[in-house]
Amino acid sequence: LALPKGSGTVWSSKVSRLRHHHLKAFSTLSPLVDKTTLVIKKTRRQHLQSNNNTSAPTNNQQVIMGNSASSSSLPPLKTVSSCNTNKVMGTWFVIGVKPTAFETTCSNAVEIYSRADPKKNNDVNIDFQYNKNDPITSPLKSLPQKGWVQGDKEDSGEWKVSPVWPIKMPYLILDVDQQDYQYVLIGYPSRDYAWIMGRTPNMPEETYNMLTKQLEEKHQYNLEGLRKVPQVWTAAERTKRGFTEKEIPDSMLVSEAAATSK
Repeated sequence: LALPKGSGTVWSSKVSRLRHHHLKAFSTLSPLVDKTTLVIKKTRRQHLQSNNNTSAPTNNQQVIMGNSASSSSLPPLKTVSSCNTNKVMGTWFVIGVKPTAFETTCSNAVEIYSRADPKKNNDVNIDFQYNKNDPITSPLKSLPQKGWVQGDKEDSGEWKVSPVWPIKMPYLILDVDQQDYQYVLIGYPSRDYAWIMGRTPNMPEETYNMLTKQLEEKHQYNLEGLRKVPQVWTAAERTKRGFTEKEIPDSMLVSEAAATSK
């Protein structure tokens, strides 16, 4: 089969660009992949030690990405008994976080949840966007994710989320505002990560303190490393990122001058 004249050069150029995009994506995700690999290796060693043999774990033992802590001294996290999937959908502002590799310096972090197309193999689409460093002025990053609701697809406190194929990380709903779904608390079995999120950029201090107290006292978290995520919004930034006054009320906006001075 003869290719049209010059098509080989065009095809080579397309392949080169595609390879560049894949390498760039991998370099962004590799810190989380590396850390997850270490957790997997550590948990596998603990399984082998607890069984006092050198055989490989069975499929039933390989629960490293489920609700099992990487330390044998920590019990499985207790999720909420009820969480309405449809009521979780919509916009969530990340208020506090025990961060992954992406979140150590992030600001204006927002996650938008929507139900996935029934023809797809996942249940929920998650659009995660954040400023890399300072609010507004630093580069805006995006990390689309997929979610799977475990058990009852319409009412469950146990999900799994994939930041990159083929990893599926536990996403455990430890608390949620059952009345209005105005706040949610997410945990991770090893206690390395946690997320406190609200429907607006400002969370009442008493609510934030109540959730951090739960992490420490009820779920045996060490709060070292927990950081408040800066949420600084101007009217222009609200419009630029496609949010409404309902999501970011005017009372929570700052002037351009105040934003750049923070």
